[in-house]
Amino acid sequence: MCRTHATVRSLLGALVGSVEELTVADMEAGLEHLSRGTARHADAMLAVVEPYFKSLETGRKAYECARELGIPHVYVVANKVRTPEEHDAIAAFCRRHGLQLLGAVPYDEAFAAADREGRAPIDVAPQARGIAEIAALARRLLDARGNGGER
Repeated sequence: MCRTHATVRSLLGALVGSVEELTVADMEAGLEHLSRGTARHADAMLAVVEPYFKSLETGRKAYECARELGIPHVYVVANKVRTPEEHDAIAAFCRRHGLQLLGAVPYDEAFAAADREGRAPIDVAPQARGIAEIAALARRLLDARGNGGER
């Protein structure tokens, strides 16, 4: 397992200096990739949380670990948000802990249907609310990083 982290860390390090495109790496849930420094070459990280205390706490720890690694842009993204009350609770948690909430993806049955089919949600339901919010999150991330959507 250690070799996997070292390989991914090296690959990401090589990409950062040589590629003009954005590279998105979807790391497995948890903190291991951060504690092993796998993501140290990232210039931005999204800690994706769900509206449950354990998920919020794990997201808070990931956020702090990313900051300790020196990742310059760290944000929280709420996922599977069903109600305004859940959104408000996540926003309050983020404020209390000094975490920057970039946005929230609503719970979307189209995503669950796509998962059951083993397909990407954008291929199953490109007009879904969740797809629109993910696109908006991507634009906000680019703007926050100073790219202004140029890439």
